[in-house]
Amino acid sequence: QVRLVESGGGLVQTGGSLRISCTASGSILIINTMGWYRQAPGKQREWVATIVASGITNYADSVKGRFTISRDSAKNTVYLQMNSLKSDDTAVYYCKAVRDMTDYWGQGTQVTVSS
Repeated sequence: QVRLVESGGGLVQTGGSLRISCTASGSILIINTMGWYRQAPGKQREWVATIVASGITNYADSVKGRFTISRDSAKNTVYLQMNSLKSDDTAVYYCKAVRDMTDYWGQGTQVTVSS
């Protein structure tokens, strides 16, 4: 079982930066993949970024060059650094972990970008 807790969301102005965190219970070294997803009001949840056990990262085109996913294995935490934020980035951001072909989700953290 993996428990995920997101934090760090909030209100930020357009063009600003924010870093959100996802802390996993247990060691994330045995988790195959961790990623961030987001869901804006009235829209489907969409993939944002992924980091695999080897450290390789991938990003959605909409955030490439602006967002950076990273992890601190010692703290069992994955981060999403978000720069040059736009109003379209407003959403609830969810952390997902995949271990042994099972998906685990956090409760989400709200990110609001105001103009």
